[in-house]
Amino acid sequence: MNTSEFLNITSLIVPDRTAIIFDGKRISYSELALRVARLANALRDLGVKSGDRIATMEVNCNEHIEAYFAAAKLDAIYVPINFRATESELEYMLNDSSPTVLLAGSRYTDMIGPISTKIDSLKVLIVIDGSADGWHTYDQMVNSDRDDEMFPESDDDDLTMLMFTAGTTGSPKGVMLSHDSFSSYILSNVSPPDMEVEEKNILTVPLYHIAGVQAVMAAIYGGRTLIIQRQFEPVEWMALVEDEKANRAMMVPTMLKMLLDHEEFPNHDLSSLEVITYGAAPMPLEVIRRAIEMLPGTFFINAFGQTETAATITMLPPEDHILEGSSEEVEIKLKRLTSIGKPLDDVEVRIVSEDGDAVALGETGEIVARGSRLMKGYWKQEEATAEALRGGWLYTGDLGYFDEDGYIFLSGRAKDFIKRGGEMVSPEEVEQVLHSHPSIDEAAIIGVPDVDWGERVRAIVVAKDGETIDGNEVIEYCRSRLSSFKKPESVVVVHELPRNPLGKVLKRVLRESHSYPIEK
Repeated sequence: MNTSEFLNITSLIVPDRTAIIFDGKRISYSELALRVARLANALRDLGVKSGDRIATMEVNCNEHIEAYFAAAKLDAIYVPINFRATESELEYMLNDSSPTVLLAGSRYTDMIGPISTKIDSLKVLIVIDGSADGWHTYDQMVNSDRDDEMFPESDDDDLTMLMFTAGTTGSPKGVMLSHDSFSSYILSNVSPPDMEVEEKNILTVPLYHIAGVQAVMAAIYGGRTLIIQRQFEPVEWMALVEDEKANRAMMVPTMLKMLLDHEEFPNHDLSSLEVITYGAAPMPLEVIRRAIEMLPGTFFINAFGQTETAATITMLPPEDHILEGSSEEVEIKLKRLTSIGKPLDDVEVRIVSEDGDAVALGETGEIVARGSRLMKGYWKQEEATAEALRGGWLYTGDLGYFDEDGYIFLSGRAKDFIKRGGEMVSPEEVEQVLHSHPSIDEAAIIGVPDVDWGERVRAIVVAKDGETIDGNEVIEYCRSRLSSFKKPESVVVVHELPRNPLGKVLKRVLRESHSYPIEK
């Protein structure tokens, strides 16, 4: 299905329902459809045609959503740009994607101006808020009288979005996602609009990230109301949930931890929350246990995926978050809370060796996936595409293993795995132990090059407020809970861990700063 149909269908079934709440505005589904139609007509009048790229650089806002659906109506390709990008990163992404149009917030126009003169493909600049010299204004475009209906010709397999990876290693790669990348997941996992059922979904995950885009697609097709937060801020988030009675939320682990730790948490009524979906980075067991305890009545879902999979490929459902039953049953549930659940029905997932053969139960290998909604490849990068897509399977770069009940447990990224004296050490396994230490707030494991062992295990940790950390005591703590070769052999205490905007620890940065030899 062409994704433009998501909005068409919902605006016909529930035209008067609020589609978006943002910055004091309330936009109904019929109004949203009208704004999209006017924007699409204005862009067409400016010369945008099928296959052109339309880029957007701005914090979360309704204009992101309108620009995407306008692009879909024009058979154009949408390119959301990380609003935190530096000048050099922005220039690289614009050169790589070669957009015809760039929409941006006024705070970015000074940076974009000089860069835009170097991008031969770029013909139209549109400022989303306010005005800027030489730029078209967004308001003029959506307030025009031209709202002719458009009938896109793109089908399931045609490209609809070019989304850059986070770029935690090397330059970001443009992931090519088709209409089917989104529609196959949405049609299999989201119910269409119901005139009798209303849901509100608070959106804080950035819209240049696949988790944010997936949340928008699901909300639009499902007829949900999107409560948009520009960027995550805990007190504002709690106030929005309380005031608007939000039912659903998508969060990353660092966001959830910030909420639970915040002094204002007890002062807000969050009882309207029915479902919190979390993902995008590993969830420490301590954090999810606290969330289950402190948000009674809220169901939790762990959704695992990546940009290259377009959406969730495995899920740990709400029932696995209910810590009830006998002590043995609760122990099993606690173990499963450290997993990413089971594969969804519309995607096939295997765990394979370096040769591509399926590994035995309990044995670590690379997680690979197959299905119609996976990426079409990396934009203009044939070698990287060939490495990631082999024999119809997407090699995710994530390591993990199946248990006897079909649950998948992550072991880390393939490039992060530590090989110590011929033994393989999973950073995630050691990090889970460190997170259970009463004095440690955050932890990361890296491998340090060593002449004798190949690599040795180093822990980078952050102390909880008011706590001090004794490295030798931490090593002994891990020794009693892990095989001896897995324990950290040195402990470095830092003020904070470097993370990307969605909370993933930047292991590359840690290795650059903390890979000096361990004293023998």
